[in-house]
Amino acid sequence: MRELGEVLGLPEEMTRRQPFPGPGLAVRIVGDITPARLEILRQADEILIEEITAAGLYRIISQALAVLLPISSVGVMGDDRSYENVIALRAVETSDFMTADWSHIPYEVLARISSRIINEVRGVNRVVYDISSKPPATIEWE
Repeated sequence: MRELGEVLGLPEEMTRRQPFPGPGLAVRIVGDITPARLEILRQADEILIEEITAAGLYRIISQALAVLLPISSVGVMGDDRSYENVIALRAVETSDFMTADWSHIPYEVLARISSRIINEVRGVNRVVYDISSKPPATIEWE
């Protein structure tokens, strides 16, 4: 499909876009799906995509996504204790999406992504990186 789109002259933003789940963002929220949780996920996912694009990794990574987990974590925000959400990052490389290996994103890029999500997305105080391959894991979490 990508090759056909290129032959038709469609822009690269369309022909090289990473997959988005058919059911929508709800499959990237484990647990209750609310407007507030959807907004947290949208913001975290946008930061992830911005940073991998800025690092020149968008076309190397087959699919990257953020997942909002159904757990809270104790942290420190400023001088106060916080009990906030956890975001899991997932990035894979694959040729067919039937099997996939986790992407070895450089530590500096992961650090920027984590720092931005924690500092810019209200309600998140922890970011983790999923290093599971498919199989046994799937690419999406739900």
